[in-house]
Amino acid sequence: MERHNSPKRAGQPLWLRLVRHNVPIILFLAAALVGMGAVYWFFNPDGGDAAAVTAVINHNTLSAPIFKDAPDKPVLQRLSQSAAPIRIGIIAGHKGFDSGAVCEDGLTEAAVNANLAERLVANLRARGIRAEILDEFDPRLTGYSATGLISIHADSCDYVNKFATGFKISGSTYTDSSKLSTCMESAYGASTGLPYHANTITADMANYHAFAEIAPGTPAIIIEVGFMNLDRKKLTVDTDPVVLGLINGVTCFLE
Repeated sequence: MERHNSPKRAGQPLWLRLVRHNVPIILFLAAALVGMGAVYWFFNPDGGDAAAVTAVINHNTLSAPIFKDAPDKPVLQRLSQSAAPIRIGIIAGHKGFDSGAVCEDGLTEAAVNANLAERLVANLRARGIRAEILDEFDPRLTGYSATGLISIHADSCDYVNKFATGFKISGSTYTDSSKLSTCMESAYGASTGLPYHANTITADMANYHAFAEIAPGTPAIIIEVGFMNLDRKKLTVDTDPVVLGLINGVTCFLE
């Protein structure tokens, strides 16, 4: 059977009819508005807090510090350090220990080495270079730190053959001593005119005890300045070229 709207409802305004038909929706929206208002009222800061927050924001700052874990980084040296004072150690071979090689007439290697070491140190000091003489097994050699260390020795007094003349050098294997070795080889050979005997370097020279005793980082060499037989005159009488060769080797290394 066909239904018709009642005359009473048909005469009501349109907005009222819309309200009547959407009462649940209207009630839901009203409840939502009330709830939002309550939440806003509960969490809204008072006037003072609001002003503080506004001031913080206006100054682009944070109200609390922020901490962030970061891995440690090594400190880099920004400025170059000045070079350490120059110090040259000179070991007079066998000094304070024994005589070393001994000639038939009583000349000892220790005496030859000591004379050359003393003259070398005196000349270096005259040039403003700090230098000092050390014994063969000097207690100061333990951890000895210097710009360079040179041990002076001489070869045998015995006659071997006509080729047993000249000098030889061995550098430390613990610290790069190539510059000191190269400078001394070139300067000493040029000054004395003696040949270089690379093929007669002994195990005792290559494994010289002082190399393992001094501080790491100290360049060191041992030089046998000549044979006490065929080179005796250069080592005991005409010693100026020998001393000059040692001096030039040191200065070359320092330059």
